[in-house]
Amino acid sequence: MNHKSLPTLSDEELKEEIMKLHTAVFEKTGYEMKYLRPPKGEYSQRTLDIAQSIGYTTVMWSFAYDDWDEAKQGREEYAKKKILDNIHPGAVILLHGSSKDNCNVLDSCIKEIRKMGYEFKTLDEFL
Repeated sequence: MNHKSLPTLSDEELKEEIMKLHTAVFEKTGYEMKYLRPPKGEYSQRTLDIAQSIGYTTVMWSFAYDDWDEAKQGREEYAKKKILDNIHPGAVILLHGSSKDNCNVLDSCIKEIRKMGYEFKTLDEFL
């Protein structure tokens, strides 16, 4: 909910952080979340176990870049190159929706990735 480092939270704080986000997403979209991406990629065996105990599968990414940094926007060609250069079978790409660059290049990246012969799957299909 607040993008906190999960290992720094107590068991109860961790559950609360996950479930507050779960509730907010469900209330806005009707979608029941079941996957968790640890903020900043920070996790521990304890956080994995707790997430699993409340019905979540923790999913990591195979590629991310500094797209979250608002001071580093305005690099659309850089963003496109970073994304396309890191495509591989089974890739899980982390792109932050707050990045204007990602929003501006996403359509062309998807088209280019499909031209490369790749297809997109949901996590349910992928796992």
